[in-house]
Amino acid sequence: MENQLQELLQFLRDRNPSVRQIALSNLLGQTPQGSPHRSIFFNGLQGGGLQKSQETDLIRDLKLLCRDQLAVAHDAFRALVNLSDSPILVPFLTEPTFLSFLVSYIVNPDAILADLASMLLSNLTSSSSACAALLSLQIKVVPLTSTNSPISYHPTQSRSATCSAPVPYPSIEPKQVHALPLLVDAFVQGANLGPNLSSERIRKGDLHFLSSVFANISASHAGKIFFVTPRPSDAIKSESALEYPLSKIVPFTEHGDIIRRGGVASTIKNCAFHAPAHQALLSPDTDKVAVPPTTTVAPGIDTLPYVLLPLAGPEELDLEDQEKLPSALQFLPPTKKRESDPALRLTHIETLLLLCTTRWGRDFLRANGVYEIIRAAHLEEVVDKVSEHIERLVQLIKGAEGSETADDQIDATASTAEHEDSGDEDHKIEEV
Repeated sequence: MENQLQELLQFLRDRNPSVRQIALSNLLGQTPQGSPHRSIFFNGLQGGGLQKSQETDLIRDLKLLCRDQLAVAHDAFRALVNLSDSPILVPFLTEPTFLSFLVSYIVNPDAILADLASMLLSNLTSSSSACAALLSLQIKVVPLTSTNSPISYHPTQSRSATCSAPVPYPSIEPKQVHALPLLVDAFVQGANLGPNLSSERIRKGDLHFLSSVFANISASHAGKIFFVTPRPSDAIKSESALEYPLSKIVPFTEHGDIIRRGGVASTIKNCAFHAPAHQALLSPDTDKVAVPPTTTVAPGIDTLPYVLLPLAGPEELDLEDQEKLPSALQFLPPTKKRESDPALRLTHIETLLLLCTTRWGRDFLRANGVYEIIRAAHLEEVVDKVSEHIERLVQLIKGAEGSETADDQIDATASTAEHEDSGDEDHKIEEV
């Protein structure tokens, strides 16, 4: 059987697209983990000692076929998604040319297979080297002047048979822009409809898996800094108003797709590990806030309502308690439901615990009705681990402040550090 599969490899370069498609469709079944002949995709990739691994013709062909006609490109992306769980492949799929194509393809609004490309990028960013490459990546775009679309650029490196180029093609010279802000904007637009018709989509892909990319990136220090550093709200127009990138994605914590809301919840939690950002994370967008040590200000990220909403249910609170809550949580309808996934409920509780590691954060949570929401959530919680974390949170919010924390502004870590250093893995909060 393996010899027969090996014979198919030569047809991946056939001039007839039907032949390429048939060959690839027969190889695709061997790409998932555990397939009996999966090794044919990795043969020749392993280097020994100081010998550097070399890219094989097969992997190079699969990368090129991602630009092919729809049926072929679909199977090529699927094959790479299945194979990208192997760290051996990461260097070859994150080299500058292919990574630039992959990101450019995702941010092209006409890319038919953008969701598969997003899945591939999500898998790749489980590697720290891929995250570092993406954080520094710049891609070429040309501004579009005559368009009714909210997307005012064309990524020139997205050229393929499954996404169209603008007509007429812009005569303006392309410029280099950072890739990650474009991915954030594409992620937001993937959930939106167009401005004219209720059924019109801005993009052909939902791009839910980009939330996993953001979660992976924000697990690194450089990734956290990206999300809590003010940047122009329009990645193409450097003169546009400054905005924290995280503020663009926090509204999706109650989105209907669990991949999207789960990745956003993890990104928020990872950013909460960065204590100097707590004031920016919690402040409303009516306040201009900087993240030390920088002095550049931007509207607050206003994270708290989006962390609390998944934890809130239909319970009626006293008027006095209602007034403490952010406006988005006041007088919720009787149909309001809590987050159904216990792992995501735990993630939101852990975010609140992290925000309690600064005195400013604890005071803000106390003043904005966090206790009232988690008290009701605790009564309904059925998962022991989530309940235990809620009880820790209550201790921090309702506990008296001692002299050692009275002047604490950005480094009151003692209360949670005791739990994390105790050796009890059930109480340890980890970046995801």
